[in-house]
Amino acid sequence: MSRPHHKRSRRPVVLGATAVAAALAGGLLITLPGGASAAPSGLADDFNGDGYRDLATGAPGAVAGGKAKAGAVVVNYGSSSGISAARHKTTSQSSSGVPGASETSDRFGTELAHGDLNRDGYGDLVVGTPLEDVSGDVDGGSVTILWGGSSGLSGGTTISDPNASGHDRFGQSLAVGDFTGDGKADLAVGSTGKDVWVFKGGFTKSGGAAGKLRFDAQIESGAYPNGAVDLAAGDFDDDGADDVVVGSFAGAFVYRGSSAGLTLQTQVSDDNPASLTAADFDKDGHDDLVIGTDDGAIGDQTALGGYATVYYGAAAGVDTARTGVFSQATEGVPGADESWDLFGNTLAAGDTNGDGYPDLAVGAPFENIGSASHPGNVWVLRGGASGLTATGAQSFNQGTSGVPGANESSDLFSGAIHLADHNKDGRADLSVGAAGENSDDGAVWVLRGSTGGVTATGAVSFGASSVGIGTSGDDPVFGDAMSGS
Repeated sequence: MSRPHHKRSRRPVVLGATAVAAALAGGLLITLPGGASAAPSGLADDFNGDGYRDLATGAPGAVAGGKAKAGAVVVNYGSSSGISAARHKTTSQSSSGVPGASETSDRFGTELAHGDLNRDGYGDLVVGTPLEDVSGDVDGGSVTILWGGSSGLSGGTTISDPNASGHDRFGQSLAVGDFTGDGKADLAVGSTGKDVWVFKGGFTKSGGAAGKLRFDAQIESGAYPNGAVDLAAGDFDDDGADDVVVGSFAGAFVYRGSSAGLTLQTQVSDDNPASLTAADFDKDGHDDLVIGTDDGAIGDQTALGGYATVYYGAAAGVDTARTGVFSQATEGVPGADESWDLFGNTLAAGDTNGDGYPDLAVGAPFENIGSASHPGNVWVLRGGASGLTATGAQSFNQGTSGVPGANESSDLFSGAIHLADHNKDGRADLSVGAAGENSDDGAVWVLRGSTGGVTATGAVSFGASSVGIGTSGDDPVFGDAMSGS
């Protein structure tokens, strides 16, 4: 997913560098909720197996092992009371058992994905580090699986790049799904090349993937050297094998999964997608694809500030004839359509009100509010029997009553978003990252789901220093990425 550049604003000085280095090197673990049960839950994002979904957030600019911008990832563990700052574990390449070493400007945690890759009942976290230098290959990129267990994430395994000389930034995009239809979670990895690699399920901690498949996306790598900038998974044709969506500067392309590999179904868009997500918003058995296009000011003029387009699934796959387009110009969506809001820059899907239909969260991190420039905003659109609708749409920012904080320039609230049920009440909670908060220190907010949808009642917020990441003399940009966003 593409992300706007971060701008500087305020800087409090907290937590000394020595304490931070020690915390990151040790993989700081603070008060897990009650200990995991003997039988792990099997949930793809439950890293400690206790039955509650967890939240994984990247801080790619964090100091780790004394190296600037080496990067770190933070897992906040779910519980009956939801997400809090206290229940967390912070991991970097300086943590025990994690492959590699923390190096300047690696930016570990730039991309995240999750799934139970080794089928032990614990969710595992996949970390993309596309700017890591590998064996002298500048920005060759790396992918690491951090393994879940009864104490949360511990140790890791490197997924080797099968074509290191053919591209750079391996791991700049990630997606987990069952692309071969064998019941095992597979991992798709993109780079600057047109080759996308699927690592087949049956992963082990010692050997990695059970095998690998390559498919060449419809990307002219010479004209569009950025390659696969985003990946998403969804079973759009309901055949039991997940399909892969590749987002590139050449557009968005859907590849149908099967036991024999992936084949092109259709090109959905010729615009550069800012974000992708998939869910069955109308509960017809077919996943639906949503593409965020945040550059409406210079695109096809559908909306000045960006828009989100839903393409509904069908027996033949993504149906380009059945679509819906949402922007701030759409009736029912709060706000006004303005140039460079970046509406659609981030997307997330989940059932926020427990009615059985997934809802869609849409972020606009460049939204201007009052006198503040780019404080950011997020909306929630409802799913239903007829698909997504703007009726009853909700809007949240740091000026919304009950949401901690205040709207300030360059916060970039909604630069990362995520929907998942962290307290097991049957309703997805909305997590929001603002990597620009406090002069690029970054922060995370969690707003609970309720029968009326997302509510600011009981909302929590915590910054980088609360999860053991230093903020003195660097820009950790905590909240720049979230797994599943």
